[in-house]
Amino acid sequence: MANAITLAKNYTSLLDEVYKNAATTSVLDSDPATARAGANANEILIPKLSMDGLADYDRNSGYVKGDVTLAWETVKFNYDRGRMFEVDSQDNEETVQLAFGRLASEFVRTKVAPEGDAFTFAQIAGTNGISTVAAGATLADGAAVMAAVKAGIDRMDEDEVPGESRYLFITPTNLSSIKAMDTTKSRELLDGFAQIIKVPQTRFYTKIELLNGKDNSGTSGGKDESAGHYAKAADGKDINFMIIHKPAILKHNKHIASDIITPEANQHSDGYIQKYRKYGLVDVYENKAAGVYLHHKA
Repeated sequence: MANAITLAKNYTSLLDEVYKNAATTSVLDSDPATARAGANANEILIPKLSMDGLADYDRNSGYVKGDVTLAWETVKFNYDRGRMFEVDSQDNEETVQLAFGRLASEFVRTKVAPEGDAFTFAQIAGTNGISTVAAGATLADGAAVMAAVKAGIDRMDEDEVPGESRYLFITPTNLSSIKAMDTTKSRELLDGFAQIIKVPQTRFYTKIELLNGKDNSGTSGGKDESAGHYAKAADGKDINFMIIHKPAILKHNKHIASDIITPEANQHSDGYIQKYRKYGLVDVYENKAAGVYLHHKA
């Protein structure tokens, strides 16, 4: 796709920015120390500890010996995305350095962050074994949202998920419905979370499609995905909220590359080149699936 840059007068220094929030899932990033390199470059090893429970104590023979097992589970990276932009040096100059000067920050804010969030939520939502509402529903008012959130809290409590480090990810509309009630119960409900994070519905789906950045419309059944980014999958559902116990999530960025090539170093044209690549994974620990509660629409 050709670059579309409107030349500006030299005194113009404003940029018509797209309204976009920063990443909402960065709080779930894992401690790199919890994983180690696997046998292959595209995987890491996660420690999993299991042990026997209590046994009867015998006053003559003493303790019954138990077994402790520390196994390393292999997890493969599941996110590898990138993009390259090239801006002619004179286009950049005639747009008062905005064409390339703001490219990287705008790209991360408006494209990388939303896609990273959407992928994270969809990947977690699609994990087998997590807790989820029996049937999807649209929450009509604050009382309905409160009841649904409380049901999620109760489910985690029954599953013995620790109360600390629980994060509530919720759409702005549903959060506003609770806050508008302004009751003691509603305030107590919200105060029980480590943090409450508003997630726009446009990046809050149970399933997404990562567009490949190519125009395949000439092939059988293909379509134009040249703009890249992501879209809600045909069988995806809108998420109302998710309660996530942070230790249940494995979110690891192995490699993030953001390189700039100046026109002097560009061997192909008189232009600036911006390259960006993000390689990592999002997963749920097998033994901690109860640390995720999902509530979605029908």
